[in-house]
Amino acid sequence: MKNIRKINENYRYLGVNDREISLFENVYPMIDGMSYNSYLLKDEKTVLFDTVEKSFRAEFMQNLKDALDGCNLDYFIINHLEPDHAALIKDVVDKYPNVKIVTNQKAKDMIYQFFEFDFDIEANFNIVKEGDTLNTGKHNLTFVLAPMVHWPEVMVTYDTTDKILFSADAFGSFGALSGNLFDDEVEFEELIGEYRRYYTNIVGKYGAQVTALLNKAKNLDIKTVCPLHGLILRKNISLIADKYQKWASYTPEINSVLVVYSSVWGNTKNACEIIASKLAAYGIKNIKMIDISHLHSSFALASAFKYSHILIATTTYNNDIFVNMKHFISDIVSHNLQNRTFAIIENGSWVSVCAQKVKELLSTLKNSKFIEKTITIKSALKENQEIEFDELVKLIKDDLNK
Repeated sequence: MKNIRKINENYRYLGVNDREISLFENVYPMIDGMSYNSYLLKDEKTVLFDTVEKSFRAEFMQNLKDALDGCNLDYFIINHLEPDHAALIKDVVDKYPNVKIVTNQKAKDMIYQFFEFDFDIEANFNIVKEGDTLNTGKHNLTFVLAPMVHWPEVMVTYDTTDKILFSADAFGSFGALSGNLFDDEVEFEELIGEYRRYYTNIVGKYGAQVTALLNKAKNLDIKTVCPLHGLILRKNISLIADKYQKWASYTPEINSVLVVYSSVWGNTKNACEIIASKLAAYGIKNIKMIDISHLHSSFALASAFKYSHILIATTTYNNDIFVNMKHFISDIVSHNLQNRTFAIIENGSWVSVCAQKVKELLSTLKNSKFIEKTITIKSALKENQEIEFDELVKLIKDDLNK
């Protein structure tokens, strides 16, 4: 039985859903699975856009055969070579040995790192550069290079006829599709958190490169976005583009405080509860608390991209930063977070060294600022420390109101 979806008169969706995956890229926890999207254009010439993850070989190849419905495959566009989208390149070429492989030079060079083909495919390549076009009959496709969004070979393809952008890994999301294919068929606002977590963890390091792609996209009249993960966008394009502008420029979405803490015996947690209550008493809204030992760092990183101010509260552990907190801070640094204000609370029973270590790591981030007051807890809170807490909270409040 066929399992292909109609996008419009000429385009078909050939994607698959992985509902059993627990860790994407063996790192990121999946709440609701993952989709791998692929598309087919049926014009005077047929065009395949990317493939899917190798576990779905049989399903995808059947979808492709059914969608072609007896036609030959003329062109095979490869926008991105990561294996969740390119694992079946060899299968497609073996099945359709005369297909023209449309991609850029960098991608061509990298293909041979992944595959050994049964025959010489050099003659199959149609190498394109920025602005090159391909006519398929009624449709004209143009190619836009997008290096480091988020691999060096990435490009996107724009159909000037139907005004569709095939956006590779840009504008995608975690999560499998549940029948509904388009963003206007679901409660889209409820999904923004997973769009943010996807962007920040997968693409977040490359803000400058994403900004370059966004600037190119401004010159295109885009009515539909077909990403390699997640829903096809046709209603919320401007919403996601605005989010991408903020994320790529490391601009906070919300002027409030994210409290991230690690606590061994509950004393550091208690300090954070008090801080949060005192901040709320000043009228500060949308405060968020995260226990980094109980929430995967990918979720905390997404929140760090959202919030303007981040309070780090952690224990000294093995004469260093507590393990889970150090992982989170390393994530912030490796994903190039910028333009944030940090406050620090440290706890140590016989020695407290983590505040300085936290500050040293976070100081490497561009335009990072620090609240001048740091609180040191010796094991448990003392009554006489309330003055310190009040001072720290007032400094954070005043900085929020600047």
